[in-house]
Amino acid sequence: MLRRVAGALLLLWLVLTITFALIRLAPGDAAAFLVPPAATAADIARIRAELGLDQSIAVQYARWASTLLRADFGESFSLHRPVLSALRDAIPVSAGLGGASLLLTFLVGVPIGVVQAICRGRAIDRVLTVMTTVVYAAPSFWLALALVAIFTYGAAAWGLPEAMRLPAFALRTPGASLHGWPAAIDLARHAVLPVAILAAIGAAGIARYTRSSVADVLEQDFVRTARAKGLAPSAVYFRHVLRTVLPALVVLFALALPGLVAGSIFVEQVFAWPGMGRLMVSAIVARDYPLVMGATAVYAALVIFANLAGDLALPLVDPRRRA
Repeated sequence: MLRRVAGALLLLWLVLTITFALIRLAPGDAAAFLVPPAATAADIARIRAELGLDQSIAVQYARWASTLLRADFGESFSLHRPVLSALRDAIPVSAGLGGASLLLTFLVGVPIGVVQAICRGRAIDRVLTVMTTVVYAAPSFWLALALVAIFTYGAAAWGLPEAMRLPAFALRTPGASLHGWPAAIDLARHAVLPVAILAAIGAAGIARYTRSSVADVLEQDFVRTARAKGLAPSAVYFRHVLRTVLPALVVLFALALPGLVAGSIFVEQVFAWPGMGRLMVSAIVARDYPLVMGATAVYAALVIFANLAGDLALPLVDPRRRA
C-alpha cells in the first residue's frame, strides 16, 4: 500500500510539472490580461515583474514547487485572492453535483444493464441499446441546452404551473432570501436539470458496460449449474451473477467519479454553477496560472487517488485477489 501511495504521489507531481511547463510555454502573456487596453509596454513589464513572470521558467518552477510543498497554491491573478480560498468555495459545488450524479448513475445504469443482458436480443434490449447509445454519444452541453429549452422556456410558453417550471441558471433564485426547508427545496429545484444530464450520460455508459459484463457471466458454467439446481432467478442474478461482476463495478465506480466531476465543466458553464469546472474555464481564459495549477492539482489528485482507491478495494470484494 505504501508503495502504491508513493507511486500515486509521484504521478501527481509529474502531471503538475507537465501542466506547469505547458501553460508557461503556451502563447500569450498573462500580464497583458491584467492591464487595461490603454496600458503601455512599461505597465505590462511592471506587472510581469510583480507576478514574477519576468524570471526564467526554471526559477518560476522552483518557486512554485517550494510553495506547493507548503500546501500553498499562491494568489490568483484574476480574482486577487488565495487560490485555496477560491477552491474551497468551488469544490463543494462540484462535489455535490458529481456525488448526486454518481449515485443516480449507478442506481439507474446497473439495473438497465442487467435487464438488457437478461433480455439480450429481444425488442426491449434493442430499444434500450439505441436509447443508451444516443444519450451517451450526445454532447453534455447540447443536452443541457435542450432540457433548458423544454423544461424552462418551453414550460413557460406552454403555460404550465410555476412549480413545474425548472430554473435554468445559478444555485438559488436571485433576490430570494430563503432559509431552512424552503432554501433546500429551491436548491434542489435548481439542481434537477444539471444532475439529470450528468446522471443520464453516466447511466448510459454504465448500462452498456453492465450489459456486456452480465451477458458474459450468464454464459458461464456455474450459472447454468445454479439454474439446473432449481435456484430462483433472483438468487441466480443477485447471489451469483452480480457478485461475480461486483469487482468490475467497484473499479468502474472509482473511475466514474473523476469523469463526472471533469465532465461537469460544460454543465456548470451552461447552468452558471460556481463549481470547479466554471472556475477552471475562467482561469484558462484569463491566463491565471496559479488558479489553473490549483484546479489541475484537484482534478489530477481526484483521478489518481480514485484509481488507487479502486485498486486497493478490489481484495475486499474479490477473494481471488487476496492472495
